[in-house]
Amino acid sequence: MRKKYDVVVVGAGPAGSTAAYAAVRNGASVLMLDRRRELGVPVQCGEALSEDVLNELKIKSDPQWAVGRTNAVKLVSPSGIEVRISERKVTGKIGYILNRKVFDKYLATRAAKAGADVMVGTFVEGLILKDGRPKGVKARGMDSRLEVAAEVVIAADGVGSQVARWAGLNTTLKLDDIESGIQFQMVGIDFESPSMSEFYFGRKISPGGYAWIFPKGRDMANVGLGVLGSRAQRRPIEYLRDFVARMPGLSKGKIVEINGGGVPVGGPIKKTVKDNLLVVGDAAHQVNPLTGGGIDYAMRAGNIAGEVAAKAVKEGNTSEKKLKEYEKRWRESMARRLERYLKGKEVLLSLSDDELDKLAESLSGIKFDKISLTDLLKAIAKAHPKLLWKLKGLL
Repeated sequence: MRKKYDVVVVGAGPAGSTAAYAAVRNGASVLMLDRRRELGVPVQCGEALSEDVLNELKIKSDPQWAVGRTNAVKLVSPSGIEVRISERKVTGKIGYILNRKVFDKYLATRAAKAGADVMVGTFVEGLILKDGRPKGVKARGMDSRLEVAAEVVIAADGVGSQVARWAGLNTTLKLDDIESGIQFQMVGIDFESPSMSEFYFGRKISPGGYAWIFPKGRDMANVGLGVLGSRAQRRPIEYLRDFVARMPGLSKGKIVEINGGGVPVGGPIKKTVKDNLLVVGDAAHQVNPLTGGGIDYAMRAGNIAGEVAAKAVKEGNTSEKKLKEYEKRWRESMARRLERYLKGKEVLLSLSDDELDKLAESLSGIKFDKISLTDLLKAIAKAHPKLLWKLKGLL
């Protein structure tokens, strides 16, 4: 392993691995570090992903990690009223339920095959600073300590990023801005369709969030929920056990895996760039505040970060002013959408269970042939004009 690289990426999740791949492909020498000995473990998300980002990044789906395909959604109100949304069979979009253990390794392997060096089991302990600017990282491997110099450090080290904090960026989260997620992988269960994702709402089910069922085969699914710490009265796992117990199709199933983690749902951090430093993915809170989904945003931001970092190194200018191209590009491509989803989350949190039931009742007879938040919101505004003021800015 070299002691100096153009780019060092801290964290080998979807954001970090995509950034490493893009940087290498654009001519940079890259080292990617991750403290885990096995990438993709533990799983800390529902494992759902739209095909859009794969198409954009020219990644072909593989049944080894794309273990389920979905093209329909079922939304269930607190009292059990259902709203169904499905894509057109011919031209509609496909969603994938992933095996993250395999998917994360695939993305890291893709970066390694492109030319990036990868070190797992390596804990980054601090930044190397020169005149206050990051110029590499200090790390501890399985059998030694090391220092690696770099022109650009990409922080992809997850929620509460230490690397971003060491560089002086604010990544703090309020209690209302972080959701605690818990998920069972279950077998021997019954659900309506292996191509339908199911979402359940209600303050008793999941205060401040929702519960989900994501099929991974005929009788296997990810069953989980997320709760806001400021609204929950009990531990997330207790809400999930209650949800499973009250669902006839789930109650007799067997739990073969339990995963959990924190999800930032307060919108992106204010600043994701400093001299010699870029912040991506969960570290930058680039997560959909309404759904808690972040893989697609992480990969898009990682791709931009890798391209910008490599270009900056090639031109011999890794100043904040030069690297701001990353911030400009990712905000142009996704910030407006994330802002709308944040407003959507605030609207959802403001509704009582009775209001959610009334909404579901008015929407249950409408046939949606496209999975679109905009179409859903327009239907809500039409059915409930009194809610229009709350939805202002979302439509």
